[in-house]
Amino acid sequence: MRHLSLPAERASISSLRAGDVVKVSGRLVTARDRAHRRALELSSAPVELKSVYHCGPLVRRAGDGWEVLSAGPTTSARMEAYLEGLLERFGTTVIIGKGGFSEGALDVLRRYGCVYLSFTGGAGALAAAAVKRVVEVHWLELGIPEALWVLEVRDFGPLVVAMDARGGSVYARPASGQE
Repeated sequence: MRHLSLPAERASISSLRAGDVVKVSGRLVTARDRAHRRALELSSAPVELKSVYHCGPLVRRAGDGWEVLSAGPTTSARMEAYLEGLLERFGTTVIIGKGGFSEGALDVLRRYGCVYLSFTGGAGALAAAAVKRVVEVHWLELGIPEALWVLEVRDFGPLVVAMDARGGSVYARPASGQE
């Protein structure tokens, strides 16, 4: 298993290949549909979006801050319409979610040098255990699941490199006759 520090530079993800298993540590920003749309409409975000997690966390107030109770992934295909804009505008290098993207999105990931890491659905408690603290939150007016949550994570995963920055994909179908 490999370890990746976030935010990741393109050089640090270039050796990742589809099928590799990794854990990540550092800062991860949750973003779903409404946050993607807002960031692209504004052409800006209040935080760096180099490492994006497709997640609407379950949180509660804890003193002056927040506690993450569950942080399972949401279906990434819903955000595919925003993918190229996100990568072009914000220099995103790592996206974490579940379910993958289409073959067309694989080309977008390759062109911009981004990897897609898949996290197991239904493992929200496992994800929350890797969250060491909520650093900050933005756009709460969108609702708790749609806000941008900046999370400090340690050993978040295991994650499968589902789509790599070279065009490799665990979702690719073998050519006819090679199954």
